[in-house]
Amino acid sequence: MKTQKTALLIFANSAEKEITSKSFSSKTLFETLNAQTLHIAKQTGLPYFHYTETQQIGYTFGERFTNAIQSVYNKGFDTVITIGNDTPHLTSKHIAKAVENLKTHDTVLGLSTDGGFYLMGLKKHHFKADAFLKLPWQTSKLNRSFTKLITSKKLKLVVLEVLNDIDTLSDIETVLKTSKTLSSIIKTLLIGFLPLNKKIATRPTVNASVFVTPQYLNKGSPVYTSF
Repeated sequence: MKTQKTALLIFANSAEKEITSKSFSSKTLFETLNAQTLHIAKQTGLPYFHYTETQQIGYTFGERFTNAIQSVYNKGFDTVITIGNDTPHLTSKHIAKAVENLKTHDTVLGLSTDGGFYLMGLKKHHFKADAFLKLPWQTSKLNRSFTKLITSKKLKLVVLEVLNDIDTLSDIETVLKTSKTLSSIIKTLLIGFLPLNKKIATRPTVNASVFVTPQYLNKGSPVYTSF
């Protein structure tokens, strides 16, 4: 039986670009998130491709994201799994679950709490660029529209656990309130954005498995828009 070829697409902007599109500014935070995401990609053992703003082609987010996915398929892969850089709780285990589920299902989504997604896995023969371009990118309707598109084609969809991404200052507080593990450095950086009366007094617990020294590489994510 032919082995399915799966690739990971890291669709994420550089730290310099990210701070121009977020409601808060921290180059160090996004450099660290970028490094963590690259570390996660390497942990999966999958071939991965990193598309920053310098590799993305198109005028709109939908065009750039669609073209990036098509580009990876054009390299000879049967399945593409996309991730971004603004979901601090993302781990290689989420990607491993996506790979496993795609053996028996057509599509996998990891939803974010704002109605977007932090992960999408899709097989090549189900990818239709024209349909993707028509989706309401960067709106809260995107997730529902994508799910409706998948179900209308009678495709098998698996939804992973919901995670928080960070687009606004309020997102940062929400991420810090969850019980999920964060790396020590990312937790410290996020705490720095809180008002003085909300800063967490306890020292963050180090989790070496999800932290790697920043390598200052660019990356990005479909997640900061909404599905």
